[in-house]
Amino acid sequence: MRRTTSLRNGIRAVLAVTALAAVALVAVGTSTGATPASSASKAALTARSASTGFKACEVTDTGGINDRSFNASAYQGLKVAAAAVPGLAYTFLSSTSTSDYVPNIADFLGESCGIIVTVGYDMATATYAAAKKNPKRLFTTVDYTYTPPLSNLLGLHYDTAQDAFLGGYLAAAMSKSGIVGTFGGENIPTVTIYMDGWVAGVRYYDKLNHKHVTVLGWTPTPGRPANSLAGNGLFTNDFTSLSLGRTDTETLLAQGADVIFPVAGSVGLGAAAAVKAAGHGNLMEWVDTDGCVSAPQYCSLFITSVTKGIVASVSVAVEAAARGTFKGGNYNGTLANDGVSLSPYHDFAHVIPMSVQNEITKLKAGIIAGKVSVDPNSYPLG
Repeated sequence: MRRTTSLRNGIRAVLAVTALAAVALVAVGTSTGATPASSASKAALTARSASTGFKACEVTDTGGINDRSFNASAYQGLKVAAAAVPGLAYTFLSSTSTSDYVPNIADFLGESCGIIVTVGYDMATATYAAAKKNPKRLFTTVDYTYTPPLSNLLGLHYDTAQDAFLGGYLAAAMSKSGIVGTFGGENIPTVTIYMDGWVAGVRYYDKLNHKHVTVLGWTPTPGRPANSLAGNGLFTNDFTSLSLGRTDTETLLAQGADVIFPVAGSVGLGAAAAVKAAGHGNLMEWVDTDGCVSAPQYCSLFITSVTKGIVASVSVAVEAAARGTFKGGNYNGTLANDGVSLSPYHDFAHVIPMSVQNEITKLKAGIIAGKVSVDPNSYPLG
């Protein structure tokens, strides 16, 4: 409970009471199942008739509502908000391609949506344009910060380099081969920030323990500017294809990697299948959510998950919109406010050496205090 309370308090500081009035709209909603809004399913939307007259509407990216990652987490945030605000309704539209983003947002603007929640870096531009054109409608976007900010648009960003650093350190500590591997769904900042932090954690492990663990799949550009995520790596260019995830993982395993970190949403299920097929001694870390919850069939492979607090941040934003206390701007989830974190170790709680667990606890404190850098180029290769 402490973690959830801390995260919610941090977000509520961003969502302080403002003069923005709640949008008074007559709304209908979906059942708690993932039923999309469409002309063919309007009748189903009466299942959660909202006495508050408020409806939250999510537009997914191409990963879909059941991606076991940030789309599903955002939708869970809507459900949590509905539990906190009696009668609050919720629904979603799935995007099957990037060309669906603008029309899906437009569809929801035509409905009685009190807030429109968009998911993913690729949808940020379309969301900003819609918010600017419709200043009396409320929006929030997962995985983006806006400059300049808008009073009716809240960007939800997560500094996942911080918890990925901890995940990278753990991966290096658990590797038997001295080789670990990562790959991404797309070469975009919300993906490479994870990979960057992970590489930094591995390099810090090497520095602290005088080891030489090799990272495959992401090489940060030496001498790049501060706050840059430039680098070269392995990408599926897809967030849905399990076969691509399996292929890239098999490539990394063939090169000797025994701990895999896929940053590609549900594509990670293909990675998990490959790791499981590779047999004993091959391990994995999940991304965005706790993998033992979102993909429990592979929990025995996950030494941890590198997560971000999407559920809590989305639910707080939606609750604020429903209660008339919404404020636009940007929220940044960090280790300090529990907006990012490592998941519990689950099956590995008694396998990971206590010395490693204690060091990760110290590193978390060091990152929060600003004493430990999560920039991989702070620890150049020897």
